[in-house]
Amino acid sequence: MNTSPTSLSLWLRDNRGFLAFLLAFGLMRTAIADWNPIPSGSMRPTLKEGDMVLVNRVAYDLKVPLTDVSLLQTGAPARGDVVTFSSPRDGTRLIKRIVGLPGDRIALRDGVLWINGQAAQYAPLQRHGELLAPGVVVDAIGTQEQSTPGAAPHAVQWLPQAGASRDWPETLVPEGHYFMLGDNRDNSADSRFIGPVPRRLLIGRAHRVLASLDMLGEDGSRWLPRFERFWQPL
Repeated sequence: MNTSPTSLSLWLRDNRGFLAFLLAFGLMRTAIADWNPIPSGSMRPTLKEGDMVLVNRVAYDLKVPLTDVSLLQTGAPARGDVVTFSSPRDGTRLIKRIVGLPGDRIALRDGVLWINGQAAQYAPLQRHGELLAPGVVVDAIGTQEQSTPGAAPHAVQWLPQAGASRDWPETLVPEGHYFMLGDNRDNSADSRFIGPVPRRLLIGRAHRVLASLDMLGEDGSRWLPRFERFWQPL
């Protein structure tokens, strides 16, 4: 009777350390930390196409890997957080900013964000050219938005040529849900289109740009590293 180990078992034995590393690495990416590429301009100017963001997957919940099942709530999502989540419409992974918490009343009036009947504050508007695609520059209006008193301001912009409506009727954010907006207000499929996002679909909080490549050739040459964006906090 032949009792010699098979080639597969020998390979597994000889590579068990590497396989254990791959397993641990996979579990880390699906349960603890992750990095996500930015393929679109919906979060411009905060995030640009070609950025790679670092995501803390345990910022809000410790989940069973590869599921939406929460084992433990580790933190509360806050207004202003930039988060990754699964779209409640089709499951697509998105990245947006939380502007509305459970119980908030959210509205947009001529582009101005209103939260619970109070208008956000804005710095003076600045006009600039925005690269929409390689070789395509459009007019943009940028500013700093402070959503509520005491909140940290963040950059937002509008694209006048988009012709998008800048009004949104007052909406009550349901319990256990969050209202998301992209910082590029005229070019973002956010809660105005997909609805408020339930907490169980939140993946994690994006807190830094890990690395960045100039995908559109904004600085003249495509795919060159943008070193000034490396490790930039959000």
